[in-house]
Amino acid sequence: MYWYDGKLIDSKQILLDADAPELCYGASIFTTMRVYQKSLDCHLTYWQAHCDRLNNSLKAFNWLQPDWEKLKQGALHLSSHFTILRMAIFPDGKEWITGRNLPEDLKQRQSVGITAWVATDSLYKRELAQHKTGNYLGSYLARQAALKLNAQEAILIDRHGNWLETSTGNLWGWQDGCWYTPNLDSGILSGIQRTHLLNFLRNNNIPVKENIWTQDFVSTLEAISYSNCVVETIPIRKVLYLDNWIDYPINCLETNIKGLR
Repeated sequence: MYWYDGKLIDSKQILLDADAPELCYGASIFTTMRVYQKSLDCHLTYWQAHCDRLNNSLKAFNWLQPDWEKLKQGALHLSSHFTILRMAIFPDGKEWITGRNLPEDLKQRQSVGITAWVATDSLYKRELAQHKTGNYLGSYLARQAALKLNAQEAILIDRHGNWLETSTGNLWGWQDGCWYTPNLDSGILSGIQRTHLLNFLRNNNIPVKENIWTQDFVSTLEAISYSNCVVETIPIRKVLYLDNWIDYPINCLETNIKGLR
């Protein structure tokens, strides 16, 4: 079941023209939203923030605007069936919404953490990183490579080796009573959950800084985690960098990370 161009469709197939740019070039933008309490109006769903993300990319690419009422109508239909909605817009303004449910092991990941792999090959670079485009091949390949190494996430880097973000979310680090996250000038996506967490920390007078995650800085972190709108915040307990595993104890995050959920 999915929503496409104003219609709810009960099928696993979608009909596109053979020369459609979204098919040939991955020309689409999208946002992935977790619907809380089956309501788009719940403050944790961030409905308007997701629409703003789409709108900002549409304006940047000079694409046609969708029928925003159709988009919301489709999201309302699917939110009664799914917890997670992926809302995409094509260059011609047509909307496409698919749904899925939360990972079955999400609570376990939040509790015991995951392992990650640093994707050092330039093959895994994400183009137009400030936008969520349908051409997400770099992140997809990085995560697939990580899974083959028994890691659940990949950490993307720039040409200087600085850590940027994971294949699906934003990075957070903990050191000496302060939270850190890579700044936007590094060339990363301004995650909606990232923005929420920054506002939460600042509003509650919890120290937080945006900086560049050089190799020297990463080596000083006491613990790290990553965030996105679906999983909220998940600790990373081990990182495979080149041929070495780096351990990041999650016990120091047990108290502090709860405030980020």
